[in-house]
Amino acid sequence: MNDKLYDFRSDTVTRPTPAMRAAMAAAEVGDDVLGDDPTVLRLQQVIAERMGKEAALFVPSGTMSNLIAVRTHCRPGDELICEDGCHIYNYEQSGYAQICGIAARAVKGEFGVLRREQLADLIRPGNAHYVRTRLLTLENTHNRGGGKIQPYAVVEEICRWARESGLKTHLDGARLYNAAVATGIQPPEWTRHFDSVSVCFSKGLGAPAGSALCGAKDLIAEAVRHRKVLGGAMRQSGVLAAAALYALEHNIERLAEDHANARRLADGIRNIEHLRLVSAEIDTNMIFFRVDPAWGTAAEFVEKIKSQGVWMLSTAPATIRAVTHLDVTKEDVDRAIAIIASIMRAR
Repeated sequence: MNDKLYDFRSDTVTRPTPAMRAAMAAAEVGDDVLGDDPTVLRLQQVIAERMGKEAALFVPSGTMSNLIAVRTHCRPGDELICEDGCHIYNYEQSGYAQICGIAARAVKGEFGVLRREQLADLIRPGNAHYVRTRLLTLENTHNRGGGKIQPYAVVEEICRWARESGLKTHLDGARLYNAAVATGIQPPEWTRHFDSVSVCFSKGLGAPAGSALCGAKDLIAEAVRHRKVLGGAMRQSGVLAAAALYALEHNIERLAEDHANARRLADGIRNIEHLRLVSAEIDTNMIFFRVDPAWGTAAEFVEKIKSQGVWMLSTAPATIRAVTHLDVTKEDVDRAIAIIASIMRAR
């Protein structure tokens, strides 16, 4: 077995660098529940400005940020429209239903991308027999879509339709900075089409925890109440906010390295027998690929490569996900490819 671990399970596995840890240790703190943690206040101001919104709220996780947005935009008996592979619908335990009493109408997209014409007839009639259609959510980049970037023109068109239809709009922008770096379209250009946006600090940006919900001042004032009842109000959370501020200053442009490493990994996978990419296009820092059933299952593949120090995730019986991040170098990618190729040949 190799001594080094090559961890491609997620960009959430990143660890704070020594410089980030130093920033955390030096953070000026107060009591954020009482509104006087200066580092949290500065982070909220900075991320609101960078997202082109009036205000922001620091929360422990992207799941909570999305849930607060749904609770703020909707009431029990309302309905949200989403893409059927999105994170809110698949990976957040249906919190919109469990906690908020809200229904979801999921529409199948292509690698997470919807078309305007798919949505035309989805607004429920306004009578007592139906839930009230209130919210449209999109995810950019799209996790289950393989790190897919939502085409800007599509986002613009769908959000225009939503506004004209009387819907609120929310962007799950957990990896929005990946989309911004890959396209050159800056966050305010993406977010101006949405009433709220969630952005995550603990994925490609490398902070240990935390997300922010951004929107209008009155929306964020209401969001503070929802954060409290969900248990997300923290005390000296400036320690975590300092890591997020460090990430915003140092770890955005370097996301391009993760994208290049994902393409490098995909190129290696293409040349290994019994493995096939789900999509030939690698937009950002994720790849999905399939293992030939004649070789074995995805779970067997993952266990086999793990024994040699390469960690990935099986997401379906024959499908594996690999994610590049700041703790993965191009040399790590090359070594992982060599290990995988050797295992596939041996079997």
